[in-house]
Amino acid sequence: MTKTMEHTLVRPQLELHRNLSLEFLAALAVFWVILIWDQGGLRLKTVLAHDVPSATREALIPKASRKPAPNFSITDIEGTPLSLSQFRGKVVLLDFWGTTCGGCKIELPWYVAFDRDFGSRGLSLIGLDMYGEKPSVVRTFVKTWHMKYPVAIGTDRIGDEFHVQELPMTLLIDRHGRIAVSHVGIVNQGQFQADIEALLRER
Repeated sequence: MTKTMEHTLVRPQLELHRNLSLEFLAALAVFWVILIWDQGGLRLKTVLAHDVPSATREALIPKASRKPAPNFSITDIEGTPLSLSQFRGKVVLLDFWGTTCGGCKIELPWYVAFDRDFGSRGLSLIGLDMYGEKPSVVRTFVKTWHMKYPVAIGTDRIGDEFHVQELPMTLLIDRHGRIAVSHVGIVNQGQFQADIEALLRER
C-alpha cells in the first residue's frame, strides 16, 4: 500500500472516530442529566431556576388563600418529640430533603444561614429526611453540615399529607400555621430570603 493510499484511508477513519467520539460525549451528557434528574430529585426547570425571570417563581400566597399546614408529631434524630404545631407563632421553613439529594445539598448552606440570621426574629427550621435513612447516618450528616435546627426522619404519611413527590421540596409556613409558599426543586436564594423577611413582618 502506498503512502498516498494510506492517507486516503486514514483520514476518513479519523473523521469517523471523531464523529463517534462526539456522539459518545453527547450521549454521556444526556445520561448524566437523566441520572441527576432521577437520583437528585431535580427537574430541568429547577436546575435553571436562577435564569428564570422572577415573575415565574412562586410568590407568597395571599393571606386569605393560604391553607393550614397538616400537623405531624414524630421524634427527631436526637430522640426529642417534634410536632409542627409547637412552632405556632413562628415562621417555619419546612425542608423535605435527603442526604444523597444533590439539589438539597445546594440549598442547605442557605438554610443554615437563614437559621442563623433570622432565628432571633422568629424563624424556625425543620428538616425532614425523606429517604428513610438511619438516624445515625443523618446525625453524622447534620453535624458535618452544621445544621443546628430540628431534623427528623420523615414518614410516608407525612409525605402523602404534604404531597411530596420530588426532592428537594421546601415550604414556608406563616405564624398562623398556614402554607405561604410551597416550592419543588432548588429555591432561588434571594427570592426565598425576601419571602422569609416578608412573612416575619406579618402579624
